[in-house]
Amino acid sequence: MNEIQDERYHIADEAIYDAFFLILKEKELDKITVSDVIKKAGIVRSTFYNHYENIPDLVDAIENKTINDIFSLMNTFHPKNDWDICKSYYLTICEYTMTNPFLANLLSNPRKDAFFEKVVTMFHHYVKKVTQSTTTSHHNSEELSYMIASTIGSTIGVLHKWTKDNFQVSAETIANILTQTFISGMLPYIL
Repeated sequence: MNEIQDERYHIADEAIYDAFFLILKEKELDKITVSDVIKKAGIVRSTFYNHYENIPDLVDAIENKTINDIFSLMNTFHPKNDWDICKSYYLTICEYTMTNPFLANLLSNPRKDAFFEKVVTMFHHYVKKVTQSTTTSHHNSEELSYMIASTIGSTIGVLHKWTKDNFQVSAETIANILTQTFISGMLPYIL
């Protein structure tokens, strides 16, 4: 692909994503059709099929992009007993959740699907890796594993309630709650 074709491909892909996110605010995920997406994106059917086989293929691509985005955010976070660092991390997660309708939809209406399992597994591996490299804990690995699961569960639970309540509380307030939970819950456990 030359540079112009590559740019056009990227622009069409973004239009497809944006259209899908807009439709997701109006329709349930399993009710969205290719016709819905191409109409909202202002593209022809062949353009959609140049990018994706079908809606499940598009959803898979959005899942992977969301997971990569979250993982990139997580890699910038280095837990320390520092309120500002923790809050900055959680505020970033909250703001990302507000701007990603796909993630917000999953958090407010959790289903048994592969995406949620992928995200929880990714969080677990990440937190375990971070705690192993920074830990001087006197707890065994099984206890630490359950504490990690507790931290992930509480974070997802807070984000679930927040999205279900349609972001009525500010991202700053939610970040403060998650920071307090981490600093008073997980951090003392791993130190």
